[in-house]
Amino acid sequence: MIEQIIVLDNADAAVFFGTNNSNLQLLKTLFPKLRIIARGNIIKVIGNAEEIPFFEEKMRELELFCVDHNMLTEENIIDVIKGKSPQVAKQDNLIIFGMNGKPIYSRNENQQKLVNGFLKNDLVFALGPAGSGKTYVAIALAVKALKNKEVKRIILSRPAVEAGEKLGFLPGDMKDKIDPYLQPLYDALEDMITPAKLKEYIENKVIQIAPLAFMRGRTLSDAVIILDEAQNTSIHQIKMFLTRLGMNAKMIITGDVTQIDLPPSQLSGLKHALRVLDGVKGVAKIEFTKEDIVRHKLVQLIVDAYEKEDERRRKEFPESKE
Repeated sequence: MIEQIIVLDNADAAVFFGTNNSNLQLLKTLFPKLRIIARGNIIKVIGNAEEIPFFEEKMRELELFCVDHNMLTEENIIDVIKGKSPQVAKQDNLIIFGMNGKPIYSRNENQQKLVNGFLKNDLVFALGPAGSGKTYVAIALAVKALKNKEVKRIILSRPAVEAGEKLGFLPGDMKDKIDPYLQPLYDALEDMITPAKLKEYIENKVIQIAPLAFMRGRTLSDAVIILDEAQNTSIHQIKMFLTRLGMNAKMIITGDVTQIDLPPSQLSGLKHALRVLDGVKGVAKIEFTKEDIVRHKLVQLIVDAYEKEDERRRKEFPESKE
């Protein structure tokens, strides 16, 4: 009898072992001659020297499948133990598998252009209306790069433009004050990474979510860096952010130039950057339209209505800045 320790370095233990340890119980049934004990992400197995190497080989295969597909079912386990390839529905334009194995894929031509632009360039601008999926796809690409170990961390940022409330009057410490501005980024991550793994990544600073002001003075290497809502940056802020780009890093800038919350007298840094960087090699620009909106169908009608109202106001008040 020998004892072997197997460490699941990459898979989320909760997903790997299943709800109420259902996957662990199945493994014990499939390997009745082995004594299998799990603690966190560590498996201790006791048995004869002939069977343990096969068991470890299958655990590595299951771990790889679990990481790639963000799920592990009893059917997947049985297939792997029997030497079969687990059956997973194929999906065109797949980016990654999200929570519970949900496929996350590019849903239209411009989302696929964003995927291609990210693969071919180190700096990508994704522009367009709310609901077009630009930020969601950007975060999916970052999570995929992290899972594939192409980068060591993900850095997500957005400008904290006050919307009627000043930070100083919000309750709690600094994290409590800024988290409401960053919640859309958390929402996307929670669709793609299990809660336990996401908490671990954030605690270990593998995933960093911070307001734009916190980027000053840093060099961001071995990372995918995303700046969301970039239309609300000043010229100085976006220049500061763009020059944080380090070695083996990629940057995605998202924004909607029709939704600028800056004072009327202040020029959007995003607009300025697009003009300055036009034609620079290694920089890509993808422009989403209202036809790319993938939220509730009513959202596109709302965008249409506001565009018509804006056009009416421009004709009626040609000198107005609103």
